[in-house]
Amino acid sequence: MQTLKFKTNINCSSCIASVTTALNSVKGVQKWDVDTASPKKILTITADGIKPDIVIGALKEKGFTAEIN
Repeated sequence: MQTLKFKTNINCSSCIASVTTALNSVKGVQKWDVDTASPKKILTITADGIKPDIVIGALKEKGFTAEIN
């Protein structure tokens, strides 16, 4: 199990709703959470054997940005 952290532009509950399907469909993702109170809007993912580029690509398809934090 690994924990990945990303700086994102996911900043509200509507944004979270927009990315939920994309993040839940990434194979290996066990759970995820976005700290919208943080200025960096940190997305924390607990996963099993995924590459950060997969998550970044899934978010990009939904119109959001992410970079390794």
